[in-house]
Amino acid sequence: MNFLADENIETEIVDLLRSNGYEVDYVLEMMPGISDNDIILQANKNKSLLITSDKDFGELVFRQHLVRNGVILIRLHGILPRKKAELVINFLKNYGEKITNSFSVITKSNVRIRSKIN
Repeated sequence: MNFLADENIETEIVDLLRSNGYEVDYVLEMMPGISDNDIILQANKNKSLLITSDKDFGELVFRQHLVRNGVILIRLHGILPRKKAELVINFLKNYGEKITNSFSVITKSNVRIRSKIN
């Protein structure tokens, strides 16, 4: 499973994903400042799931149908980056089979997965 981490994702999350064997491209390292549409093009090109904390991707997924492989929206405000990283890893371990082609949201209190976005 490949991931594209938006530049608004903390480095701790990217580092922990990589150290757990996940392939992660990081917008902050590759192309900081690119548009949301360009991020989607990159994710689609590489067949990657997008990891972001930008709610605007919901519009691009559900109204414009631009995302092909899936989105993980991280809504964990007020939590330390290391703890966020652990929550993301646990999410992938528990739900990894269900998130391809889905729009997933991770919050402090729950996880939501809306399947078959395309």
